[in-house]
Amino acid sequence: MPPRDPTLQAKARGTLARPAPRFDAQSREWEHDGWDIPEDDRQLTRDVSLETPRKAIAWNQSPDLGFDRAVNPYRGCEHGCIYCYARPSHAFLGLSPGVDFETRLVARPDAARALEVELGRKGYVVKPMGLGTNTDPWQPIEAQYKATRAVLEVLHAWKHPVTITTRGALIERDIDLLAEMAAENLCDVGISVTTLDAGLARAMEPRAPTPQRRLAILRRLSEAGIPTRLMMGPIIPGLTDHEIEALLKAGREAGARSAWWALLRLPLEVSPLFQDWLAEHRPNHAAKVMKLIREMRGGMDYDGQFHDRFRGKGPYADMLALRVRKTRARLGFAESHLALDCGKFRKPPRAGDQLSLF
Repeated sequence: MPPRDPTLQAKARGTLARPAPRFDAQSREWEHDGWDIPEDDRQLTRDVSLETPRKAIAWNQSPDLGFDRAVNPYRGCEHGCIYCYARPSHAFLGLSPGVDFETRLVARPDAARALEVELGRKGYVVKPMGLGTNTDPWQPIEAQYKATRAVLEVLHAWKHPVTITTRGALIERDIDLLAEMAAENLCDVGISVTTLDAGLARAMEPRAPTPQRRLAILRRLSEAGIPTRLMMGPIIPGLTDHEIEALLKAGREAGARSAWWALLRLPLEVSPLFQDWLAEHRPNHAAKVMKLIREMRGGMDYDGQFHDRFRGKGPYADMLALRVRKTRARLGFAESHLALDCGKFRKPPRAGDQLSLF
């Protein structure tokens, strides 16, 4: 079990565990000192640090991703999803992938300025930009810092295509920009829905919008003419996989054009945190869930091989893929994601610029 601080009190958090960052030379555990002296419990609060990035674009060469570049306006995520594959990234900041990931956040309000510099460099070749590839860009602190809105304004001004993943209701605030970009085939938006069970969602994703609220986001974006995707990620075998058909049906009825899915991923510190959560919140499912995961991961909690990491291997993984494929076809989902337009990219005009003669 990951170490916990027994004096912490919190409402709506994915975990209270605070495992040491893997790069730390020391680890810490709480031990009772033998004194039965009552102490005030400490209420967990959100702490936000500001970062001024030199570069905004994060590049990747992963062959199983549909993008090679992304912008992340925030580090950490207050949604607190217990299974989040981004939790281990907090260790690079010297913070715990456990409760620190949900409460000690980093905002990058100057990311848009850095992005504009990078887009304007000679030799930049445009391809779709990923937004929401690590932590959620429309998590609750976006209402205060507006770092994501600023990034979107830059992409809109430069006519740069962007592919988005979020579960945050704040994205509705930015429909004005997204609708204009969609009209020029410059954006699509994926809304992540993992379950239709509100109680399960509350336990797994304590500060994220409810499943019905996320479907409402899908519907509103679709009605605004913005191409949408249903993101079924992650599917948790033995816990949420029985909902595949119902999730796809609900997403299609909400206007989703396409649908994508991924198997639960448990890299590094995520595995013990998730297993701790299972033991506390779904103990009757724990053994079955982990058994099925290991069957699809070659006997391990996680296998990070490209392509296989999203789908798993073996008969059970093949069955999940078949169910998704047949249900998508029956419901009329598009077979592939929308190809965004990279040909409109250009430097936006500024006051005082010399006018073109042609």
